[in-house]
Amino acid sequence: MSGGADDGGTPKGGEPSGVDLARVALRAAREQAKARGDAVRERRQARRGGGLRSGARADGRDPLPLGAAINRLITERGWEAPAAVGGVMGRWPQIVGEELAKHCVPDRFDEADDQRVLTVLCDSTAWATQLRLLAPRLLARLNEDLGHGTVRLIKVLGPSGPPQRYGRLRAPGSRGPGDTYG
Repeated sequence: MSGGADDGGTPKGGEPSGVDLARVALRAAREQAKARGDAVRERRQARRGGGLRSGARADGRDPLPLGAAINRLITERGWEAPAAVGGVMGRWPQIVGEELAKHCVPDRFDEADDQRVLTVLCDSTAWATQLRLLAPRLLARLNEDLGHGTVRLIKVLGPSGPPQRYGRLRAPGSRGPGDTYG
């Protein structure tokens, strides 16, 4: 610096004067303006949501594709097994074959008490018997597809009979029309 001033803006002799005094005043004014600007910026950011701004980089507030959002929800809630079994219900004809799929449909998947039971409804007792015979192979195929232990039991239900109505035309000792079903 010229004029014998040290880095602080004061001459070696003592009090700042002239240009040095103007420099000191300008530096103080800049610092005050910067402090006021920072305070105003902080207030604006507080009104906008705490200074969170969208930028070029990904953050937790960015939208997700639908598939990724659903997968995240399934994982967070622990719905992996029911979701996998739900996929099986959509692909049932490919898993069991077209002929069996025409007569037997998956009804529900129960995960209560860690049993993991897939209930299948059949349209006749003959197909229900056929599916009961195929159940071990079908269970192995499902667990191969979904992961070991996802389905532990296949419950096969035949057709249900007409509603139980008891009237005047009932034979003594019979259980009603349910005698011939299931």
